[in-house]
Amino acid sequence: MKHYKIGYTTGVFDLFHVGHLNILKRAKAQCDYLIVGVSTDELVATYKHKDPVIPFEERCEIVEGIKYVDHVVAQEHRDKFAAWETLKFDVMFVGDDWKGDPLFNQLERQFEPVGVEIVYFPYTRGVSSSLVKRKVKL
Repeated sequence: MKHYKIGYTTGVFDLFHVGHLNILKRAKAQCDYLIVGVSTDELVATYKHKDPVIPFEERCEIVEGIKYVDHVVAQEHRDKFAAWETLKFDVMFVGDDWKGDPLFNQLERQFEPVGVEIVYFPYTRGVSSSLVKRKVKL
């Protein structure tokens, strides 16, 4: 396992669950300083076409309270390269459900010349915010 200086990951982090915790824990184990981008309510509405259950400010507070997280930033757009231009991380952590996706294939090519790696973590099976929402409605 490589060790990086500054790591970055993003998410909605709605209805915080063990899958969220797993990615943050795994990411922090591989870097000295972990920056987490929390998607704004407006951003979530643009690509998921629904509003988060927990408001943005509260989701940020929850993520900031996790011991593996060093800094939280607002994710106002999905342009990860633009985020790198501001934050200068050397690794980005994402779930392996994105591996092979054309968006991330392109991102890997963009990051290569600037020395940023993308590390894909196994998706925590059997848990997601969507599943939690379905169970709560029972």
